[in-house]
Amino acid sequence: MAEATPSIGFVSLGCPKNLVDSERILTQMRAEGYRIVPDYQAADLVVVNTCGFIDAAVEESLQAIGEAMDANGRVIVTGCLGARERDIRASYPKVLAVTGAHAYAEVMAAVHEHLPAPHDPYTNLIPAQGIKLTPSHYAYLKISEGCNHRCSFCIIPALRGDLVSRPLSEVMQEAERLVESGVRELLVVSQDTSAYGLDVKYRTDFWQGRPLETRLRELADALGDLPAWTRLHYVYPYPSVDKLIPLMAEGKILPYLDMPLQHGSQRILQAMRRPAATEKVLQRLSAWRAECPELVLRSTFIVGFPGETEADFAQLLEFIQEARLDRVGCFAYSPVDGAAANALPEQVPEEIKQERLARFMALQAGISRQKLAARVGQEMIVLVDQVGDQQVLARGPGDAPEIDGQVIIEGAWELVPGDFIEVKITASDEHDLFARPIE
Repeated sequence: MAEATPSIGFVSLGCPKNLVDSERILTQMRAEGYRIVPDYQAADLVVVNTCGFIDAAVEESLQAIGEAMDANGRVIVTGCLGARERDIRASYPKVLAVTGAHAYAEVMAAVHEHLPAPHDPYTNLIPAQGIKLTPSHYAYLKISEGCNHRCSFCIIPALRGDLVSRPLSEVMQEAERLVESGVRELLVVSQDTSAYGLDVKYRTDFWQGRPLETRLRELADALGDLPAWTRLHYVYPYPSVDKLIPLMAEGKILPYLDMPLQHGSQRILQAMRRPAATEKVLQRLSAWRAECPELVLRSTFIVGFPGETEADFAQLLEFIQEARLDRVGCFAYSPVDGAAANALPEQVPEEIKQERLARFMALQAGISRQKLAARVGQEMIVLVDQVGDQQVLARGPGDAPEIDGQVIIEGAWELVPGDFIEVKITASDEHDLFARPIE
């Protein structure tokens, strides 16, 4: 009687960078012949890839570990929360192993120790692009790991280390495999996308016989040659970003920038140890929009940071009104264990944080509604995400998956996810656009 193939359950939590880590681990497991199963009971062991950045994420990760322990009992923990092994074992002392973020070799070593690999792995069953946790028509492309900044509210460098850029040729090879497999949109992610290549002094690499510096502008240009959308995330507003705007204006990459600006008060930005000045950011945004009128800007902000006064918050609201960003996320400050900001004086009471959060989001909702209303009557190319009996959900160039809005097409249409179609925008609200296909 043949021995049963060892099976592994897998839980992936956290940001897109962590999702890419999960995809790499899963690909290696399948390459070695392990069977990936969708439930705890059918698994020989469970791997939980955790997030450990803010309190809510830590709680979610600990809860996921607890559920896996209760349902299965044989659990390996990896990811950002793995840097806090003592906290994990305080709650769950019987976990089999704990590793940190992007610790692929350590995870596999723990798996091998507690569940030996099959003797005859079916490596031919692994697709060239690896195993993906996103829908087949889009994929995250991680270009670097770690971060050189030391923002006072963040512990990512402690969890993931300093900046380590991937070779440009390696990134392009992965991107090409993804597109060949049917991916229609590449979502470029890292902790600091603008800094790509800084750690290797922008050394020259080679792609298809041509020399290219390991730099974001050169990478974006090369990605733009592939038959897929390229969307940039986590781009700090450095002067070097100016060189990306012409690529957007000519349609090589999507006219979309995701920038973690965090605040509009210079005093608070300094307390956060952020690398950007408010006035320079506003000037830069204005110049970018002049060069590329279709540019869509999204950002995230923090309210209630230690020391934030009502005057600081008023400056943030003034910045939002002037910047008129298309898409915005906002969080009330959460004291992350190990962050330097926890020791700052004048911690803001929770009720004030929440009140400021509500005021911020109300202001931004009005701006977003106006920005989307200006799109009514326009024609645009959209990417189909979901097809139902009553409507089709798609996204335009200004809509990243999961974090932005959608383009909703009412009715039944013979489309499949991954189709590009031309539509005319017929209506809008504060989040989404509504459209009909141009036949």
